[in-house]
Amino acid sequence: MAFRLEIAPEAREQLRSIYRFIAEQTGPKTAAGFARAILDQCRSLTTFPHRGTSRSDLRPGLRVLGFRRSVAILFEVEGDIVRIGGIYYGGRDYEKLFNPPAGDPRQR
Repeated sequence: MAFRLEIAPEAREQLRSIYRFIAEQTGPKTAAGFARAILDQCRSLTTFPHRGTSRSDLRPGLRVLGFRRSVAILFEVEGDIVRIGGIYYGGRDYEKLFNPPAGDPRQR
């Protein structure tokens, strides 16, 4: 079964932020390669989507896939769709950022 990939606008912006940060540190060529590799990892979920660690404690069906020990890709599989909800870099507290407390304007 082939799965379809959807990337949330928030995750796209997070990827752009990762690109900008790395470009400032090491240059645009390195940043572009790293961002492409993250996208390739996301795309790989369309053939084997039930990888990573279940984080149903944060949200039912949520999974986390690590990438190069510095990126956490948060996603859900619903039917034939893999939805990327967040791409967190550099040890950021994705638990707090992805699932803010009730009443927080970032809450989904």
